[in-house]
Amino acid sequence: MTQQVYIGLGSNLQHPLQQLQRAVDRIRQIPQTTLVAVSPFYGSTAVGPGEQPDYVNAAALLETRLQPHALLDQLQAIEREQGRARGPQQWVARTLDLDVLLFDNKQIETERLQIPHPRMTERNFVLQPLLDLNPDLALPDGRRVQDLMAMLDHQGLWPL
Repeated sequence: MTQQVYIGLGSNLQHPLQQLQRAVDRIRQIPQTTLVAVSPFYGSTAVGPGEQPDYVNAAALLETRLQPHALLDQLQAIEREQGRARGPQQWVARTLDLDVLLFDNKQIETERLQIPHPRMTERNFVLQPLLDLNPDLALPDGRRVQDLMAMLDHQGLWPL
């Protein structure tokens, strides 16, 4: 059974725009998965403590026959190929960040994976690309992405 999945993409190290373009090319190669669409790319101010370079962000719509954890494994392999080193700290600069934001209408909470992504509703750099892909998109709990975006500050986000 094919399922629709929305992925968030982000990078702020080692030529971020090129990192995202390479990631999109690699996502096309994931088995049993079709890349349906990619949002425009956005620049965004880094979130979290400390000084970091600005990010490049986007979202992608996939159709996949993979189960959620199998897709996560594929995405994390792409991150590793592009130099992503995972550590204990959150909100650090990275070559590539690929997040499963929505997986059909599922709600999943495991040690490795939370869907919908737990902080996506707080981030304009996640919601705006999702709106570009689907202006009628809603979360599994019924909240519309358009309404969530309307509640956020639009500063720190610009089209590339």
